[in-house]
Amino acid sequence: MGRKVIALTGKDRVDFLQDMVTNDVTQPGALVYAALLTPQGKYLADFFVSHRADAMLIDVADDLAEGLMQRLSMYRLRRDVGLEMTDLVVSRGTGAAPEGALADPRHPDLGWRMIGDTDASDATDWDALRVALVVPQSGIELRPNDSYPLEFGLDRLNGIDFRKGCYVGQEVTARMKHKTQLKKGLVQVAVTGAAKPGTEITAAGKPAGTLFTQSGERALAWLRFDRAGAGMQAGDAVVAYDG
Repeated sequence: MGRKVIALTGKDRVDFLQDMVTNDVTQPGALVYAALLTPQGKYLADFFVSHRADAMLIDVADDLAEGLMQRLSMYRLRRDVGLEMTDLVVSRGTGAAPEGALADPRHPDLGWRMIGDTDASDATDWDALRVALVVPQSGIELRPNDSYPLEFGLDRLNGIDFRKGCYVGQEVTARMKHKTQLKKGLVQVAVTGAAKPGTEITAAGKPAGTLFTQSGERALAWLRFDRAGAGMQAGDAVVAYDG
């Protein structure tokens, strides 16, 4: 899936984005993984934020970029903030990091990311790596206006700072973290056979979740934990989860 880079400029850019997103973006020199949520705490977009001397750069999936621009513009009001879609290119890899690359903050095994003028990506099998590490991807596992970030592990992937204070959707997210035990979530499952991403998983004929990215005999699935176990079905595939 392609990526777009949005440049955030203006003297209020850091405070503005800090008020909007799930993570602390006031860290020059570090790549930060964060998300923008609805006021009801549901996922809208996830992205990476880095700093340059005159701008903050937002690395986001291309199918979410226009919507993210529109949503940020709606919140901008009278702040000194500019938003521009750039022609910059996102590279990523797990081999030797080129000069200017930054470590992917979600997990050490996810390697590096870099923004520049040309693509320097390597040939990593990203689906296999995401399944092994249980890392969701926007447009596949993460669904705008539907997914809750904690159910998809954004806190485990260093995408949420519970100490930074208010942001859009913060109250719902904090309540789910501290006052409830998750009854649904993204997990790795065993699969015998194959099914398209988005296929419903059933257990004893009842809805139990959704099967997503598959790599070999393992896959990512969003499950209802009270119905998860061995012998589940996803189309013609057999799915098993051992907790």
